[in-house]
This record gives sequence, C-alpha cells and structure tokens, in this order.
Amino acid sequence: MERVVITGIGLVTPLGIGTSETWRALLAGESGIGPITRFDCSQFRVRIAGEVKGWDPSRWIDKKKNKEMDRFTEFAVGAAALAFDDAKLELSERERERAGCFIGVGLCGLATLEKTKETVMAKGSSKVSPYSIPGIIANLAAGQVAIAHGLKGPSYCTTSACSSGAHAIGEASEWIRRGKCDVMIAGGSEATITPVGIAGFEAMLALSKRNDDPQRASRPFDRGRDGFVCGEGSGVLVLESLTRAKRRGAAIYAEVTGYGASTDAYHVTQPAPQHEGAQRAMRMAMEDAGVAPDAIDYVNAHGTSTPIGDLEESRAIGAVFGARATDEKAPRRLWVSSTKSMMGHLLGAAGAVESAICALAVREGRVPPTTNLTDPDPECSLDFVANTARERSVRHAMNNSFGFGGTNCALLLSRVEG
Repeated sequence: MERVVITGIGLVTPLGIGTSETWRALLAGESGIGPITRFDCSQFRVRIAGEVKGWDPSRWIDKKKNKEMDRFTEFAVGAAALAFDDAKLELSERERERAGCFIGVGLCGLATLEKTKETVMAKGSSKVSPYSIPGIIANLAAGQVAIAHGLKGPSYCTTSACSSGAHAIGEASEWIRRGKCDVMIAGGSEATITPVGIAGFEAMLALSKRNDDPQRASRPFDRGRDGFVCGEGSGVLVLESLTRAKRRGAAIYAEVTGYGASTDAYHVTQPAPQHEGAQRAMRMAMEDAGVAPDAIDYVNAHGTSTPIGDLEESRAIGAVFGARATDEKAPRRLWVSSTKSMMGHLLGAAGAVESAICALAVREGRVPPTTNLTDPDPECSLDFVANTARERSVRHAMNNSFGFGGTNCALLLSRVEG
C-alpha cells in the first residue's frame, strides 16, 4: 500500500488566519475566546465563543462567487488555498483526475438557513435567494474547494458531528493508500456561531456560562470545568503519496500512519463508560500503524471541557496506555493536551485543526499546553502539559476526535522514517 504524508497545512482559527499565526498563539498559551459579536446575544445565557477575527473572504474568493457560500464554506476555501500555497502544490491536468477533496462539516450552513427562513416568513418564498441551498448544504465546502483547484477525483463531505474533520482525513488517506488517488485535500470546516447554533447547545446545557471570564471559560480536565465553548474555523491538509512527495521534493510535516474509527452504540450525547468506543478507536489506529502504545509521545485529546466527557476520555487513555499515562514516575511519560482550552470547540473542524497541530508537534518537537488547568481534577490523572508548552522529540502523535451519536476517530501521525 502507498504511504501517506502531509505536505501542506492551512488553518483558519480563532487564534489567527494562517498556520504560523495559530501555531505561535498555541505555543504562547493565548486565547481566542471572547464575547460573541456575530449576532445580538444579550438575551442568551451563553454569550461567549471562539470567533475567527478579521475574516476577509475577498482574499481568496471573488465577490460574485462569494454569493454562493456560507461562512463555513468561505473558511474551507481560504484554508485550502493556504494549504496549497504551503505545499507548493501544482497539478497537471492528468494529475487532477487523481486528486480529490474531503471536507468534514458537522452542522452545515446555519447562518444561511436562518437567513432564508427569515426571508420566507417576512417577504415570501419568491424572495429567497437562488444561492440559499448551495450555501446551506454541507458538501459544498468540498465542492467549492474542488472547483477552485480543479480537483476531479472524489469529492464529498464526511458528517460525523465533532469527528467530521478527522474522519475526512482518515478516509482521504485510505484513497491514497489503496492507490486510487495520489493527492487528497482533506480537513474540516464549521461556522455555527449563530442564534440557532448557540441556543441549541445552550438548551442541552453543554456550554460554559463563564461570560465574564471568556478566556478562562474552556477548562479541559480542570475540576471547575462547566461545559465547552463554541468555536469556528477550518483546518485543511494536503495529503500526498510518499512516492509523489519525494519525487517532487516536497517538505513533509508528518506521515498519516494509523486510522481508527468506532461507535459506542450507547447514547446520543454521552460517551460509553470508560469510553470503551474511544479505547477501540485508539487501539485500532495503533494496530493500523503497527505501533505499540509505549511508542506514542503525545495525544491531542478531544478534551472539550465537559464534566463527563473529559473524565471518560481520561479513563480511556489510561486504559489504553497504562502506567506510562497514569504513573507520575513513568519514564518518558505520555504527554496529553487539549488545545480546545485556547480555541474553543470547532465542532466539525476540530479534528482537522487538531490533526494539523499533531503534525506540527511532530515536525517542531514542541507540544502546546492545556491552558486554564489550575485545579486539576484528581480523577483525570494524566500529564496534561498544564498551562505552558513543552519541548520533546515527538515521533508519534495521536489525535482523538469524538462526536454525538457515539462516533469516535483516532488518527496517528508519525515522523517519516525511510
């Protein structure tokens, strides 16, 4: 089978527009969370989120073309353009037929959907924009990226709630592994900081209500955690076969060596006890890569800052990695961190952005922290790289992404050997 490597990364996040901007902020422990400005939320119980600041779609998208797009699609197009530039990727007409695009999206174009409903109710159906449906449907993130870059291979959307972006990368890697494609553009995108998005999660009691202290609201694995913070943005990777990447002399971040996917089959929103499904996904990813648990240096946890989710993920990691994860005196102890502490939860984009962070950790030998971890939950007994980034040679990094419906995804990213 073909080996799959990452040669380009494009990030649009609450911490910055661009990979270097986001990575610098993560290592510095900065926060991208603040008061919601996208709409008037003065009557909401939750009034904070991780918004993308200073977004200007005209940097990548023609004004006329932009009419077809919701904000989540804009983010995907921008992140893909950044990834293409980063990879210095050029495709011949023939190569475009073996290049595809998978962009995971969790909730599609909520802003366009809400605006369309308002138009129907206030002005009637005849006043609805013909661009409404293209703006709403989830697969148009992948579709618009494919159109922008002439990608004629497979193009579709993976939708698995908060695992969507991670699944997109895993599935795209499989297309290259099987020799059906040579290049895949893969990642996730989301823009659900809207009245429906915030109200819906608010009604589920899933969100932090620390409105007066937004930068410290997301507190993964801290005793005081009270829910996640909604974020928005996109992460897109350029994946290539190792053969092609070497032939063109591409700079390589990391290799996608393992992919695990499972389902709890337990509950709509709550993880199974001991996060048994997550355990299977992590073990599957390592088995896929042929890598033992004691070889993993870093896990970017799903770590959303929810009371039950963080606890069960901690237990799952402890069960999979044993004493190396749970014993404070273990040699070369496993490091774990949740970068959602700084960006919030990017939902369908989270797994893609966090996979990119794992790839950067592999290349740079630096691990971003879990910020706001001032009172560690004693039941979450792992080394969470609290508050300050650390340096370590990272040979293998794992990204965990879990979602409503009990869906679980684990990706293993490794230093290229040979």
